[in-house]
Amino acid sequence: MKLRIACAIVVLGVLLTACADATGPGDGSTTPSPSGVIAHASGAADLVLRVEYQGGFVAPSYSALTIPTFSLFGDGTLVTPGAQIEIYPGPALPAITATSIHEDGVQAILGAALDAGLDHDARYTDMGHVMVADAATTVFTLSVNDHTYRTEVYALGELGGEQPDGMSPDEWTARQALGAFQQDLGTLVSWIPDGSVGDETAYRASAARLLVSDYRPDDMLHQTAVDWPLDVPLSVFGAATPALGADTRCGVLDGQDWDQVGGLASTANQLTPWVSNGARHAIAFRPLLPDESGC
Repeated sequence: MKLRIACAIVVLGVLLTACADATGPGDGSTTPSPSGVIAHASGAADLVLRVEYQGGFVAPSYSALTIPTFSLFGDGTLVTPGAQIEIYPGPALPAITATSIHEDGVQAILGAALDAGLDHDARYTDMGHVMVADAATTVFTLSVNDHTYRTEVYALGELGGEQPDGMSPDEWTARQALGAFQQDLGTLVSWIPDGSVGDETAYRASAARLLVSDYRPDDMLHQTAVDWPLDVPLSVFGAATPALGADTRCGVLDGQDWDQVGGLASTANQLTPWVSNGARHAIAFRPLLPDESGC
């Protein structure tokens, strides 16, 4: 009897050690912890999952102003672009939505991300296999189990239902899985646990990126000017950023400065002239998400 007990203890010890090795932090494993939970950071500024578009046939300033299509943070806050008003000129501030996701829902989303193949770095960006010009690259960023993974896919969802000549079966399969996952992210209520999606609210940014340039009036649309409220003149605000335009400066406002300017911007539009030291300027606003900073 003593021998049987001793053997059982040894076997149990081996099994526990094996489990610990399979799920220990930092080993790159996507296996959930023994409790079935996928580990992730829990802070309000800790990015857990993001989907965004980069590149493509767009203006140089597009990347500096566009909002990622899906940003899930550690506290369960999901930030996505809101419904955009189809008027011209549009509002100066883009519509951005914040939704609270319960941890059960977060776990379902992360599990689906791992199932879609986001558990390693990957690049599917060979345009020679795709034969689509000037398309954007879809970038997935996933941070789980003490690792951050990045997957880049050129022209995702633009290839139709047939595998292109020269593309490997592995890449085709990966593209199909990633495309399906991206579509599923747009219909969370239909597949994550009931009650895990909260109400949508307007996202309130604590800081914003501003692109300032010379004002070019539209003679057909008279606009009411707004006085720039801060002491620093717009002519020297931020730093010159030639990559975004020959006369463009980029800078960030936060705290009380952003509260003051943002309040005025909420009543302005994209063609509103901002007057500083007697000169008129154009400003494009990009509210920053919790993990973002700078230009």
